[in-house]
Amino acid sequence: MALIATIVLAMQMTSALSASGSAPDDSLRTRIERRIAEVPGATVGVAFRDLTREDTLFLNADERFHAASTMKVPVMIELFRRLDRGQLSFGQRIELKNEFASIVDSSPYSLNAADDSDSLVYRWVGTPVSVHDLLEHMITRSSNLATNTLIELVGAAAANTTAHALGARDMLGLRGVEDDKAYSAGLNNITTARDLAALMGAIEGGTAASRASTDSMRAVLLRQEFNEEIPAKLPAGTRVAHKTGQISGHLHDAAIVYPRQRGPYVLVVLTRGIDDEKVARSLIADVSRLVYDHATREGRPSAARGSE
Repeated sequence: MALIATIVLAMQMTSALSASGSAPDDSLRTRIERRIAEVPGATVGVAFRDLTREDTLFLNADERFHAASTMKVPVMIELFRRLDRGQLSFGQRIELKNEFASIVDSSPYSLNAADDSDSLVYRWVGTPVSVHDLLEHMITRSSNLATNTLIELVGAAAANTTAHALGARDMLGLRGVEDDKAYSAGLNNITTARDLAALMGAIEGGTAASRASTDSMRAVLLRQEFNEEIPAKLPAGTRVAHKTGQISGHLHDAAIVYPRQRGPYVLVVLTRGIDDEKVARSLIADVSRLVYDHATREGRPSAARGSE
């Protein structure tokens, strides 16, 4: 009898908790917050937007981060918009040099191949290289030398204006990569998770440029060679069009994810304050998997939608 009474009391308590709304919160937001809390000192911005359903999550999404190499996304968009307007050709060749002007005082600086994720491009210095090849290396291998060359071609201000026009209101693109004088002066490229989500959504939605150009952008992003963050813990074969970014103490990834048998979603995860790169990578990959499981689960409650 005592055992039966205990069971009945437990059932009543569970029923009362559910009725009062005090049951444990297992929302996507809560699961992500719990995972972030496992990394003391981490600042994380997350933007999730399902492109086929009314389902969003913005967590610290307006926090400003050093953009690192995610700033290469608006540069890519500006290139394609100029292609659409007939202002450049991707077959156009540029004589590659390794000398750029600081935005602080126009003094020259050069990039170090040892600090670049793509040392191959340095072999082309002094030779004509196509815009197409520079773009490919800027995105798929995150070449800093290719990036600075293309920024000189289109202008950082133009890429910044284009980003704002597409809804990336707080994004600030000032300069090329490794301008140490600008970095010391605090003149850095800035982004938020919400801004990058707007750009990735515009690419997938075909509004960033012409449909042919956005299809091409997506194809380049799908060829990304660094896949240790958002794609890392997703089911094998899941296509991810994305751009990573990394600088001391920062690790980012901005993606369009294409689960099998359903439409795509946008996910951006920005991190700061994590000294161990492996810890940051694992955090981003875990957040990505939490979002994937949420997005692909059938019959999600409507309360999970529109979470701010």
